[in-house]
Amino acid sequence: MDAVRVALLREVLAGTEWLGATRRFAGALRGSVVAHGGGLLLVGTEEYEPWHLAAHLVDEAAWSGTPELTPTLVRHGARPTDPPHLAVGLGRIEAAKRGETLLVVADREPGGALLERVYDARRSGATVLALGSGDEGLRAMAHEALPVRPDAELDLDTVQHLVSAAAGENPLPSPTGRRLRDRLTRLADQLTAPPPPRW
Repeated sequence: MDAVRVALLREVLAGTEWLGATRRFAGALRGSVVAHGGGLLLVGTEEYEPWHLAAHLVDEAAWSGTPELTPTLVRHGARPTDPPHLAVGLGRIEAAKRGETLLVVADREPGGALLERVYDARRSGATVLALGSGDEGLRAMAHEALPVRPDAELDLDTVQHLVSAAAGENPLPSPTGRRLRDRLTRLADQLTAPPPPRW
């Protein structure tokens, strides 16, 4: 989903709880990685790896000039023969330390083995954020959580788009007082306007 589609989605969701909730969660994510600078670890469940969110966070990190948003994707089935960016296994969560941020994206209950590692990371001082299933054990360990119920108006993929886009926003207004949303709205207007008349 590109910036124009995210801007249009935000227009549709104006007045709902989702805009505020995703911005708060994204603010906690951005605040944690920028303030601590220890790195962002991103992990899903054994059945659901958040590849798409990882890719969007890489893009947002580049576009916003916030390299701290670039995640390390931690994979359940990582093998040493995988390419380096795909070879990071669950042991990396066990090695998490103070200053690092761990974002857990779970489409369902994360399972006991992952929860134990998340608990160890939190006990070692890592900031834990949880997005998805609303599992009580995970929410209890998380410093910030954004549950996405299966019967919610938005699915987990859409919420991830909103969170990643909001995480890349500059929280400070520009000198003219316009925020990113205003700039995106103008861009959407320009891109959807009819072409200028020919000479």
